[in-house]
Amino acid sequence: MAHSFVRMYTTAVCPYCLRAKDLLRRRGVEQLEELRVDLDPALREAMMRDTGRRTVPQIYIGEHHVGGCDDLYALDAAGGLLPLLRQADQA
Repeated sequence: MAHSFVRMYTTAVCPYCLRAKDLLRRRGVEQLEELRVDLDPALREAMMRDTGRRTVPQIYIGEHHVGGCDDLYALDAAGGLLPLLRQADQA
């Protein structure tokens, strides 16, 4: 499964971003669009406007806002991550 429709707001020094990327990689995501909010303040503003949150990572699968790292792990534990990846892959 080669998913390339995952978008994640990140910073360079965020351990939660690394954990989230690791889980996505283990679930078959080979590429993701990484939006570095530490390099572009306008991206941080867009992230806060779009998500209502200030922390990274903020993860989108397709058009679905998953949330942060804990949200991603909870979605996976509940069995919802792989179906969401498959659904977004077919969109």
